Amino acid sequence: MLLPLAFAATLIAFIFSLLLYLKALVAPASALAPGGNSGNPIYDFFLGRELNPRICSFDFKYFCELRPGLIGWVLINLALLMQEAELRGSPSLAMWLVNGFQLLYVGDALWHEEAVLTTMDIIRDGFGFMLAFGDLAWVPFTYSLQAQFLLYHPEPLGLPLASVICLIKAVGYYIFRGANSQKNTFRKNPSDPRVADLETISTATGRRLLVSGWWGMVRHPNYLGDLIMALAWSLPCGVSHLLPYFYLLYFTALLVHREARDEQQCLQKYGLAWHAYCRRVPYRIVPYIY
Repeated sequence: MLLPLAFAATLIAFIFSLLLYLKALVAPASALAPGGNSGNPIYDFFLGRELNPRICSFDFKYFCELRPGLIGWVLINLALLMQEAELRGSPSLAMWLVNGFQLLYVGDALWHEEAVLTTMDIIRDGFGFMLAFGDLAWVPFTYSLQAQFLLYHPEPLGLPLASVICLIKAVGYYIFRGANSQKNTFRKNPSDPRVADLETISTATGRRLLVSGWWGMVRHPNYLGDLIMALAWSLPCGVSHLLPYFYLLYFTALLVHREARDEQQCLQKYGLAWHAYCRRVPYRIVPYIY
């Protein structure tokens, strides 16, 4: 059912990326992404030459970063839930949990959409095939794997286990939202009463780094919350097959790679202050482990 749609989305992403590449050929040098003009057309097509391609005030990357992929993800999940109801009379508890957990995640991302403006994708990466394919095809069709799996491999789930899974999801969301909200509040107004008492380290650029609160626990507490939530929405599928855990494994690799890029950029940006922060907060994502 989804394969033709996934193929069409991939084709659209390729054509869209080609048009973006051609547009970037006539863009001024100031509009190019860092590293977006390597001279290798395949590399530049994949990573994207232009940082924020626009037509008038419409920013293609900002629009695509969340909306098509995340909304498409929810719609695919809901379609699978309805199909399960047709097949079995009603959706299973496992399907309800997967839909509910992922709907909360998408709703949170869209509600806090302005936070995407501070992400690496927006600030540094060009808009090429990598992001276009990810936004239009990869996210909706691979992030919905749990619901796809449950449609063909129903998993009986009792209330006690469902309650434990909900608790894991709640813990992950609490860490994820708490860390992100604390960071965004501090960026907007360091004097805000919610963050004014947090300990900081001054940098050579006049900015300050949080070394207490969520950001004193690990360097990327939001990644920790993200991974716990990913585990929670895989668990309703049981442990009989690896496929529902693909997202968790993929996302772990993605966040570890992203964290390494973050480290390099923060070191360049903050210098000695970043070294001091790393000494104060030695763990990157998981306390006492990594």
